[in-house]
Amino acid sequence: MVRKLVMTTGLAAAMLAAGPARAVQSPIGSDSAACTSGGPAIRVTVDGLKDRTGELKLELYPANAADFLKDDRDLIKEGKFFRRVRVPTPASGPVVLCIRVPSPGPYALLFTHNRDGRNKFNFWSDGAGFPSNTKLGRARPKVTQGRIVVPEGVVSVEIRAQYLRGLGGFGPIQGG
Repeated sequence: MVRKLVMTTGLAAAMLAAGPARAVQSPIGSDSAACTSGGPAIRVTVDGLKDRTGELKLELYPANAADFLKDDRDLIKEGKFFRRVRVPTPASGPVVLCIRVPSPGPYALLFTHNRDGRNKFNFWSDGAGFPSNTKLGRARPKVTQGRIVVPEGVVSVEIRAQYLRGLGGFGPIQGG
């Protein structure tokens, strides 16, 4: 009995020394290889989805107020960087997306949950989020909310989805 207790204690000590076991979720989307091959890329874990309908989208903009949330056709016509990744919303499990960047540096990142499947943001039902995870409220998002600096390699960020919550504007759902 004493010997068994010593073995159990030794096993527990070895497990603690190894650290907590964490399953690493593979990113989804057309740019997923950029996150597994060393980047440069942004690995985004999304929390707080309202439901598992529609599609999820990441959009990457130049990190300045003039170009942030500007129509992608205009950005491309002006020779500026823009990137979008769309994926069907997974039915279950963690949501990890990846978006590649052309080179290390500052960018502005937008996440949207297109719940109705249309290719236009529906203020009344769709969700959004930014790396800052500050409450969006009712005002147009600022570039500082979406700003992220990508180093050599892959940077990881968590984004909490936010949805319209009455007169207060957008915010995370309770318990989501």
